[in-house]
Amino acid sequence: MEKRTFKRVIITGISGSGGSYLAEHIVREHPGAEVHGLSRWHSTAGSGNLEAIRDRVVLHECDMTDFSSLMSAVSEVKPDAIFHLASHANVRASFQTPLAVLENNIMNTANLLEAVRLAKLDPYIQLCSTSEVYGQVDPKDVPIREDCSLRPSSPYAVSKVAQDLLGWTYFRSYGMKVIRTRMFAYINPRRADLFATSFARQVARIEAGLQKELVHGNLDSVRTLIDVRDAMEAYWVALEHCAPGEAYNIGGTTVIKVGEFLDLLLKRSRVPIKTRQDPALLRPADVTLQIPDTTKFFNATQWKPKHSFEESVELLLGHWRKEIAKEATHAKQDD
Repeated sequence: MEKRTFKRVIITGISGSGGSYLAEHIVREHPGAEVHGLSRWHSTAGSGNLEAIRDRVVLHECDMTDFSSLMSAVSEVKPDAIFHLASHANVRASFQTPLAVLENNIMNTANLLEAVRLAKLDPYIQLCSTSEVYGQVDPKDVPIREDCSLRPSSPYAVSKVAQDLLGWTYFRSYGMKVIRTRMFAYINPRRADLFATSFARQVARIEAGLQKELVHGNLDSVRTLIDVRDAMEAYWVALEHCAPGEAYNIGGTTVIKVGEFLDLLLKRSRVPIKTRQDPALLRPADVTLQIPDTTKFFNATQWKPKHSFEESVELLLGHWRKEIAKEATHAKQDD
């Protein structure tokens, strides 16, 4: 299949942890593409995520649950590619605020697809789904293929199944060029609710004397990890090569238990660290085995991750040691 090119792209959730890395990738590797982003004025995402490229992206104030502002932004930009990353994505928190997560994630996707349809635009749309849609998979179905049954185990996962199926429906009903990517676990320094990031942040805080012990949830879950920079490049590659209407698993090659990842960080710590399981960090229903079969994505794109597991860990720890050093400096100034 001939590689597609894009001149004007929209990233929903551009100021978030994944969207900002995606924007950086496009700005750096595809300078011919004009990058637009949708961002809410009341967003809780750190504005610093876009600091390095703020003058090279165009931000549009838009709440995706407000159809009028979304329609206005889409009609103004007229993108030939859309990367839909905006989402309430904290799995554990979704058990506490299920209705907010369901309403936000489902309606922002429905509004986006409707806005594109009613504006009579024809962009390629990368719909960012997740391995959480598969839920707790029977070991006989591992590695997980795209045709594995969807059995979501959290309100967040239910919302992502709905997004995924909306993408299929708009492709099937209206011929919209929606490509669904189901991303497995990744190492992302800018997203504090991920287990790897939480561990690294706590290690850095303990090293700086700001915290006494490291707390954790379930350590027995098995994950396949990929570097966030590779994950975001894969999204671009998906729109270049993949077939509309199809779903594609994307994931890394490093298979590791959550507890093993924690042990790895503890060995890299500059000080001894005590750990404790916090019951509040356990999910009512957990997904403990997520290993993808990425053959379909590879056959469509020939793409492979570029960053090693060691590089990902260094990125993660380095990021949080810098962030916590700033926090420690501010704490001293306040004393």
